[in-house]
Amino acid sequence: MSSSYMTMLLLAGSGVLVAGLFYTWSIGKGAKRAQGNLDTKIPGTVQEHAYIRNPVFLTYIIVISIALLFVVYFAVTTGRY
Repeated sequence: MSSSYMTMLLLAGSGVLVAGLFYTWSIGKGAKRAQGNLDTKIPGTVQEHAYIRNPVFLTYIIVISIALLFVVYFAVTTGRY
């Protein structure tokens, strides 16, 4: 038994996974083309906002937010709040 909300969530999640795969792949190709063993220069906007622009922190924030929304949604729909 599948609801339209779960189908939309599955499609959105799949889209994010595919986009992340291609983005990671393109970054990996760029890293292979880098010359020498030195890191590239970090852009100024990233240096100013090191934590906000960090994809690991953004991923944690997004996943925790989605999980909390699920908990709230199921609590409200089942009447167990």
